[in-house]
Amino acid sequence: MIVVEQSVQCDPLAELSRFRGVFYDCLTGRRDALFELADAVLCTDGPVKTLVDLALAPEHRRGHGSLYGALDRGRLDVGRLRTALAGLPLPRAADGRLVLAVDVSPWLRPDAGTRADRSFCHTYGRGGAKHQMIPGWPYSFVVALEAGRTSWTAVLDAVRLEPGADLATFTTTQLIDVVARLIEVGQWKGGDPEILVVMDAGYDAPRIAHLLADLPVQVLGRLRSDRVMRRPTPPRVYNPIGGRPPKHGGEFVFGDPGTWGVEQSVTTTATRRYGTAVAQAWDRLHPRLTRRAAWLDHDGPLPVIEGTVIRLAVEKLPSGGVNRPVWLWWSSTGATPADVDRCWQSFLRRFDLEHTFRLLKQTLGWTRPRLRDSQAADRWTWLVLAAHTQLRLARPLVADLRRPWERPAEPNKLTPARVRRGFRNLHTKTPSPARAPKPTRPGPGRPRGSKNQRPAPRYEVGRVLATGEAYARPVHHQKGTKPRRVE
Repeated sequence: MIVVEQSVQCDPLAELSRFRGVFYDCLTGRRDALFELADAVLCTDGPVKTLVDLALAPEHRRGHGSLYGALDRGRLDVGRLRTALAGLPLPRAADGRLVLAVDVSPWLRPDAGTRADRSFCHTYGRGGAKHQMIPGWPYSFVVALEAGRTSWTAVLDAVRLEPGADLATFTTTQLIDVVARLIEVGQWKGGDPEILVVMDAGYDAPRIAHLLADLPVQVLGRLRSDRVMRRPTPPRVYNPIGGRPPKHGGEFVFGDPGTWGVEQSVTTTATRRYGTAVAQAWDRLHPRLTRRAAWLDHDGPLPVIEGTVIRLAVEKLPSGGVNRPVWLWWSSTGATPADVDRCWQSFLRRFDLEHTFRLLKQTLGWTRPRLRDSQAADRWTWLVLAAHTQLRLARPLVADLRRPWERPAEPNKLTPARVRRGFRNLHTKTPSPARAPKPTRPGPGRPRGSKNQRPAPRYEVGRVLATGEAYARPVHHQKGTKPRRVE
């Protein structure tokens, strides 16, 4: 298993105080109200259920009106905050490699019909309707993963996807920006192991690997079990009939073991939760591309994107569910047994990102506010991410205030929720740069009994594209008229 290096070059309390100062400097408008709002998220008792309840926290010294005004009209230097997140101590593998994970999490807004930038978000629920498409704001996250069983990740970036965005192109642009910042702050230098990017089956891993070919990045993605790959081009032999030489070799059908042939590497690992894990690897396999969807406008001949296909099969599942093998595609070739084990173990750590999403939504209240403006939603998202980062920096500092029914935790092994439980005691030791509030008087508001004379227009819902095909975005329409589409 890969091991995380948690060594910090300076005092953890000094690192936390320094980040709080940098975060305050990133707030360029309504900074005092926004900063105290983030402190209220960290110090309030229990999970955040409503936005207005944060105004009752002692750390939020202002009224509830300033809370909403800060989210609506505040300003945040997102670029500087992203650079600050990249410069913090990040978890690494035993060989010093950075392991990043990318995934999309939705902020569901099915009742916000007046917003023009909603997209249909895929959700997985319990019961009969397991797969549903619900309108909302999808956000793409990039985090640095730790090793072992943990619920901690280091969030580096979060961007809202616009309707009609190509998921692969959008993710590639986001990863290019994240990697460039990591190189700028010295997290990656020449001679270091290449950064490993892990993604799930919803991404086109070969295409993203092709778009990131100029960066020190390796891509590891899960593939569907019904995929078909092609082997390398066979040696060219003389054909008296003539004709064009073949570009692809024989087929490698995931569902047909007769087409697999002899694997280049096989590893067997004994695990505590999954029993015996067997990983098989086949080298230099690539998908056969056609000129459609994302490759329709590609200039020149279509590329041959070779990589390593890994099949992971375990003896049992802890949940007792159906035990199906997992197919992975790694963008490098010539994999050794150590590379194969590192790939599938890093992929299992990708699911730690789900714990981060659960913490952001259920504990820190990321998707609780019913904000009308998507720009305010972006500001609130970065406030929550800044609060999560402060919890990660306070991880070795807080005491375990466990409930009587909870098990004792080892030092530096607290979960994010238990670190947040003791953050209020730590808050008194870290200086707050926010200034004291000034006395104000609330405005008159709308006259009593008057009605809204300017109803907001309503919009259709778009979608985020995963295959790069053309998209026609609907234009908003007034009540009583039919929607029209523009190409």
